[in-house]
Amino acid sequence: MTKWLLAAGVLIPLCGAQATQEPEAVYNRVCGACHSGQLPMAPERGDQAAWTPRLAKGMETLVQHVTQGFKAMPPRGLCMDCSAEDYQAIILWMSESKPGP
Repeated sequence: MTKWLLAAGVLIPLCGAQATQEPEAVYNRVCGACHSGQLPMAPERGDQAAWTPRLAKGMETLVQHVTQGFKAMPPRGLCMDCSAEDYQAIILWMSESKPGP
């Protein structure tokens, strides 16, 4: 019985996993160094033309690219304390249209 309770205690948090960090804060701390126009291949926040084909590959693929590194993107996007849920939230935040003035 103790083993079952221990297993449930470990697995329950995984079922309801959500991003633990604010996407904008992570972007400002880590992602913006490349995604704010310094690297031409890194899609900028709100650039629909750049994000649409990437999003078409699926969120699982995009998170895998961030986690493992892809082309010029370093593994984990240099965010060593980000979870898969954090990456997903950041990708969604970055791919949204920028709010108007």
